[in-house]
Amino acid sequence: MALADGHLPVLPLGADKRPLGNCRNCADLACGGRPNMKTPGPCVCPWPCHGWAAATTNPPVLASRQWGLAWRRARAIGYHPGGANVTVVDLDNADAVEWARATLPATTTVATTRGEHWIYSGTVRSVNGVREGVDIKSMMSYARWLGPGTGTMTDVPTAVHRLVEEKPADRPAPRAVTVPAPTGNGTCPHRSPVYLERGIAMAEQRITAATSGVHATVYRTFLAVLSAHGRCGCLTETHIGRLFLAAQAKGESPRHCTDAWSNATTVLGM
Repeated sequence: MALADGHLPVLPLGADKRPLGNCRNCADLACGGRPNMKTPGPCVCPWPCHGWAAATTNPPVLASRQWGLAWRRARAIGYHPGGANVTVVDLDNADAVEWARATLPATTTVATTRGEHWIYSGTVRSVNGVREGVDIKSMMSYARWLGPGTGTMTDVPTAVHRLVEEKPADRPAPRAVTVPAPTGNGTCPHRSPVYLERGIAMAEQRITAATSGVHATVYRTFLAVLSAHGRCGCLTETHIGRLFLAAQAKGESPRHCTDAWSNATTVLGM
């Protein structure tokens, strides 16, 4: 709670350093993991129960019964570096640490079991294996909290940006996904096409602006769009496709977008 109060989005990790499932269905990752966490599996849980997107600073969520069960089983605290506007250069062995000392500017450093974390201010794309024993953890990733470290934090250096840019992205490019547009004969609240367009644009912006709790943001945005625009027949597949592309750009898989949309329609009885 103290870390969250300091604007560090946190999540519980198990003894194997992997995120714990925070709901009964996902305990011990019985669901197989979530596609947007880069692990295969059928999980369709409507809430962000595990993975980097579950990291949060929200006290009621952290203190909830679901999270409480996970915290009691946790063996470490994880956090979302990108949500805290930092980048972690994870140095996994002595050779990697020696390389960093010769190549990168000094910054906040934290000792790990096998090497060091060098923490810089600012965010970049997360990439594993940029060189032997070196991973970059920032956006759409998580790292273990091992203490505040020592030294003064400096900005992400050019050398790290260059390593990230030279490494191909692991995430597949967003692709169009077609789901049936809801049909309905309810009262149309759209005084003009501009009203609906503004609503979709605001929803896209809400998803794009999310830095933590991405999974929850996507689901709640889908829920809000369907609640406001889904009962009169004005919402089209093109509108839905725009929302799905915005979600994929934040790391959600096409399948997870479909699952979240389906869960939202079910909750609303549509």
